[in-house]
Amino acid sequence: MKKANAQPVFFAGRHYLVLLLLLGMLAALIWRAAYLQIVEKEFLADQGMQRQIRTIETPAYRGAILDRFGSPLAISTPVDSVWVNPNEILKNLSALKEVTSKLDLSYPDTVAMLKQKANKEFVYLKRQLEPDVAKSAAEGVDGVYLQREYNRYYPAGEVVSHLVGFTNIDDQGQEGLELVYEDWLKAEPGKRRVIRNRKGEVVEELAQVKASRSGQDVYTSIDMRLQYIAYRSLARAVQYHGAKSGSVVLLDARSGEVLAMVNQPSFNPNQRKVSASQQRNRALTDVFEPGSAIKPFTLAAAIDNGLYDRRSIIDTSPGWFMVSGHPVKDIRNYGELDLAGVLRKSSNVGASRIAMSIEKSQLWDSFTDYGFGKSAGVSFPGESSGYFRHYSQWQPLDQATMGFGYGLSLSITQLAKAYGIIANQGRELEISLLKKQTDEVQQNEIARHVMKSSTAKMIVEMMEEVVGPKGTAGLAAVPGYRVAGKTGTAKKSVAGGYQEDDYIAVFAGIAPASDPRLVMAVMIDEPSQNGYYGGKVAAPVFSEVITNALRILDIAPDDPARLRADLEDKGKGA
Repeated sequence: MKKANAQPVFFAGRHYLVLLLLLGMLAALIWRAAYLQIVEKEFLADQGMQRQIRTIETPAYRGAILDRFGSPLAISTPVDSVWVNPNEILKNLSALKEVTSKLDLSYPDTVAMLKQKANKEFVYLKRQLEPDVAKSAAEGVDGVYLQREYNRYYPAGEVVSHLVGFTNIDDQGQEGLELVYEDWLKAEPGKRRVIRNRKGEVVEELAQVKASRSGQDVYTSIDMRLQYIAYRSLARAVQYHGAKSGSVVLLDARSGEVLAMVNQPSFNPNQRKVSASQQRNRALTDVFEPGSAIKPFTLAAAIDNGLYDRRSIIDTSPGWFMVSGHPVKDIRNYGELDLAGVLRKSSNVGASRIAMSIEKSQLWDSFTDYGFGKSAGVSFPGESSGYFRHYSQWQPLDQATMGFGYGLSLSITQLAKAYGIIANQGRELEISLLKKQTDEVQQNEIARHVMKSSTAKMIVEMMEEVVGPKGTAGLAAVPGYRVAGKTGTAKKSVAGGYQEDDYIAVFAGIAPASDPRLVMAVMIDEPSQNGYYGGKVAAPVFSEVITNALRILDIAPDDPARLRADLEDKGKGA
């Protein structure tokens, strides 16, 4: 208030009131600071620590898949995945745009995705990158981090793809041995508690919560030297004959180990985007009627049941006969044939007459013992048991055609296993995709006989004639070695009958015949050019692979004189 010509009036009370309020506020701040620093110190420190402490995963290696000598078929290599905290990176869109450009990602799509996941603290931008690429993208950008992972790599690529299979992006087995031995191969990541700074960098290790455990390695029975040879030879044959597909299985006749297993067409397991038809291991999943390749077992069943011996004669005249109104025919009239002649000429009439002379139950028991109608026993995804009806369902025509390989179906692995019985002196052969120990090999040598050893020996001798100059499989011969085997050429079955122009070409054989060490079966599906008979299409593949395998395995020739003569002739020709 002022009066005219009066001095201003000073209200001391208001001044002191304001001063008192300020002092009160200062006292409150001091008290609060003291309370937080003294009373709440440990609590606040713990809360701050909790906002920086993280439990992170310690990655571990998945077990390797190796060949029998330790060469890698599947290994895990370190990679980095790029991840972000959406709340952090969305505050710096210019940096995010640069990161998406380096990672070859769509910037608008990435922003939209991160906004949808804004409530999360961890979102992958891109996984399993080469460490240098990942580091270049994330370096110096707040809210963008790296996580170490392991990527599955397959050094042999398509050469062994159907056997090994592949994993998904999370390193879990999806096909092949990767799936079969998932529990054995898988790694168990560890966990550790750390302190991270605001950039996500680990600044202090606090404790190990759980130790990591790497997966265990798997040693397969495969010999990659032989696998490469078989793959190359099969691929060349499928291309030359314009075939739809093909498979090769090579076994150790003594141990039952699978030394090579290849298929065409193949795929690269390092590129996971392949069709289901490409992924399947045809050697184990696909079945077919084997045709004449079954004839040695028809003869073996007859001999074991005491109905025939080596001197027995079969009259195949006039080259055909009727069964239930249907003709069984040979390509010509072979007249009278001994058992070796039935195989050498591949007589359907002879094989049918022999099959029909055996009691149904006896033939069924023998074929079942040889493994027909049962899986090969390698515990592989999709492994087929084939098709072999009980004898109570057979008609006379079924029994007749079964003698030369129609009316039953099997995989090429089942066929190789059956020939392994002959090579193993009639003993049951337990085949394996894993490398066997010495005691397991010895078990094969004392396994039960499903065929008399004398019968097995006789069948080997007769099959040698098939590969001789008068047989159907001269192209399967190996210089310097005695080889025994049998061709098969069968029409492909369709609903209601058989296709006239589509064939399966088969050859299965044993080498050396004097002391069997290797068994191999070849199947070429629908050869469309340059022949279709098993002796012309499949037998040369057998010869090429076995020739190289005998040399690589250092198996001595059982006919050195013949080998020298062949080499001398070859030298003169040069």
